[in-house]
Amino acid sequence: MAEYLAPGVYVEETSFRGKSIEGVSTTTTGFVGPTRRGPTSGTPELITSFGDFARIYGGLNDLDFGTNYLAHAVQAFFNNQGSRLYVARTFIANSNTDTGVATSAALPSSGNATDQTHFVARFPGSGGNGWVTVTALFTPVTKLGMDRAAVGSMLLVGTGNTATFYVKQASGAYNNSGGTALDVTALATPQSAPAGGAQLLTLTVTAFDGDGGSKIFEALGLDKAHPRYIGNVLAATPTRRADFLENVYAINLGSGVDAFKLQAALMAAANLDTSDPSVANRYRINVTGGNDGGQPTANTTGGVAYSDALLMLDSIEDISIIAAPGHSAYTDYQSIQQALIGDVERKRAYRIAVLDTSPNQTPSSVMAERSRIDSTHAALYYPWVIVSNPLARPNREDIPKEVALPPSGFVCGIYARSDSNRSVVKAPANEIVIGALRFQQEVNFAQQESLNPVGVNCLRTLTNRGLRVWGARNASSDPEWKYVSVRRYFNYVERSIDIGTQWAVFEPNGPQLWDNIRDTVSDFLFNEWRGGALLGDSPKQAYFVRCDRSTMDQNDLDNGRLVCLIGVAVVKPAEFVIFRIGQITADARS
Repeated sequence: MAEYLAPGVYVEETSFRGKSIEGVSTTTTGFVGPTRRGPTSGTPELITSFGDFARIYGGLNDLDFGTNYLAHAVQAFFNNQGSRLYVARTFIANSNTDTGVATSAALPSSGNATDQTHFVARFPGSGGNGWVTVTALFTPVTKLGMDRAAVGSMLLVGTGNTATFYVKQASGAYNNSGGTALDVTALATPQSAPAGGAQLLTLTVTAFDGDGGSKIFEALGLDKAHPRYIGNVLAATPTRRADFLENVYAINLGSGVDAFKLQAALMAAANLDTSDPSVANRYRINVTGGNDGGQPTANTTGGVAYSDALLMLDSIEDISIIAAPGHSAYTDYQSIQQALIGDVERKRAYRIAVLDTSPNQTPSSVMAERSRIDSTHAALYYPWVIVSNPLARPNREDIPKEVALPPSGFVCGIYARSDSNRSVVKAPANEIVIGALRFQQEVNFAQQESLNPVGVNCLRTLTNRGLRVWGARNASSDPEWKYVSVRRYFNYVERSIDIGTQWAVFEPNGPQLWDNIRDTVSDFLFNEWRGGALLGDSPKQAYFVRCDRSTMDQNDLDNGRLVCLIGVAVVKPAEFVIFRIGQITADARS
């Protein structure tokens, strides 16, 4: 109650209606698994296209231990109209001494380490194996205007053997490595310049990663005073997170490296690149030694295992779908599956796990795999999907024209597509698998009669209807949670109510609050019923909301508990469409 201490007119705002609940998104997905490069810690970045993924985590090229399943799954996800994705990377180093990080040879190769320079990949992985080109550009000082302070921090006076470098000192004077001062005001006119003229030296650095990508950095300077000092632009810890994620390489400068030593290291004669005679003063530095480590596991004492990667996604509450594409091809796949199931079954997770069967399985072996899983928050899909290999090239018989991929990447995209086109209450089945050529195992009707009842969702080729997802069940023995759409709809309702009623915490726990809670939840469920998500000819048949003394006893009130009981009659999928047809006589009446 507001205080009224002095006479006057008081205008106050009040509310005559309950708070509204907004339905949450159900399409945001999280993938975990190995990639060719990218961060292995911290909160993952939101990815909205395969291009975003490639810039941060590398391309589709194979990993050291096999097919790059996660990258292919990301492409399949977006091809099937997925829209929002987070990726948590796993990485298991080969040994304590092998970090998997690509690096260049020290420049120069001899001398004190404090005077050496080298390029280093920001993250471990074979995607860091590439090279850096450094192109020196010389611009005559007389073209830069009269203001010498506006000239960069490094000048080159003279040419050839007589060239001398000068660096702008803190005092504003230009000194060479020997300390000789240069009167830059004398360089303002051409006739006062030494033979060969005075020139400003800048660098263009182009980084080429192991996936064929490249990024150009122009107008870089060699001295710390330069506004685009190479040590800042390619710093190991740049100020912009985008630079940290997308710039493949950082430059590592020894504590004794100054502008002169840096120039000598980058522009050493041994690094001169003569592959293109039309480009002068270009130097190439190879970056090698990166690797993808070993096959990932569910848990490990070193590196980033699947359980560690799942923890990275915990802070992203928007994620409603979790998958680990390709995990079933690894030795430790059963433990990885259990880690996924454990993640989605924890309290307030509001997630479902999309699981893959192992590749090249028969229906009988798939049933054995299914028997080891029982979760109301997980769905199992079979078989793997055959697609055209994007890496195939003409006249390269060593690269297969087709590749088998786990179904989870496709299915997660189909979840998102079905939710966006229809709603989360619509079962994500009878949907086309975009990008598929065929399936690794052609499941027939008789085989599905055995697989469907135990909760194995089949992908099938249907005559004149294409390649479709033809199953919508959870991998659960609980008949109440038989269907994927029911689990996902409850996740949607529960999280929407969770977020939409946070305002009630610490409010006075009395009839006025109970009324507000009932109105808030009832209004939300009324819209759900009107949208076709709930059964019943009337709201009373579709749902109920109770929040009063019948749901709370004195012990609840004394311990600060408000208990609201909600029941909903959710629509279930028409899994079996039955038409009963019989003969009638010509004069029969209906």
